Amino acid sequence: MAATISVLSQKGGTGKTTAVRTLTDVLRRVDLRVLAIDLDPQGNLSDYLDVDPEASPTIGDVLSGRAKAQGAIHDGIIPANLALAEAELALGGKMGRELALKKALRDLRDDYDVILIDCPPALGLLTVNALVACDYALISAEAQYFSLQGVEQALEVIELARENLNQDLEWLGVVLNIADMRTRHSREAFHSLRQHFGEKLLETTIRSSIAYAESAERAVSILDYRPDLAADYLTVAEELLKRLGMDEPRQRVRTLTNEVVGANA
Repeated sequence: MAATISVLSQKGGTGKTTAVRTLTDVLRRVDLRVLAIDLDPQGNLSDYLDVDPEASPTIGDVLSGRAKAQGAIHDGIIPANLALAEAELALGGKMGRELALKKALRDLRDDYDVILIDCPPALGLLTVNALVACDYALISAEAQYFSLQGVEQALEVIELARENLNQDLEWLGVVLNIADMRTRHSREAFHSLRQHFGEKLLETTIRSSIAYAESAERAVSILDYRPDLAADYLTVAEELLKRLGMDEPRQRVRTLTNEVVGANA
């Protein structure tokens, strides 16, 4: 069955959606079958992956029971739009509301190697649904003063989901995004997280750059647009695959890194 990973953050602006978009691309390039799920009503991941804004059905239709998950896949992603906010409100009044996404994905998990869920930048019902449906939680944090507080709040929700709804849920780690390790501020944020969470903090930090927004606007992968920056995510992908025990794909990422970064060195 697919290794299902929810990528979450306590607030917006942490580079979470860019992480999901780029990791999806990296893992597909090493021949893994990857399904991306946009669980954010803003629909940014859907935009980044160039899904038609009028695409239907969406994840909102799936959670509302109007569509099956299989029928809502568009070019490898189940997209979202603002209607997901309405679906979340409706879901709040139903029995078993925390289990809706898990039930919806049950028949898909044998068809993929990895399922990546882009959670909304809040720790509400949609994020809880993602945590109940997944095997692993990956926290995205920004390299700034309050990053430790944000990670601790996200961990509280992960622990609640594990204790009450998904005892098999594992915390995969923390990835530090939008970092400029030349600055003392970013270095202090990294060391603070390392002191509190040890090896759960990924070694690789994602450098801040306007190039991510530029590549998204052009619908071009960062691996092609700025291979030098792509090296960060290729290394993050390798770290995550090691933690998942997926050694063969990890070796393929190393080969891809040599091809992408080495050719442009």
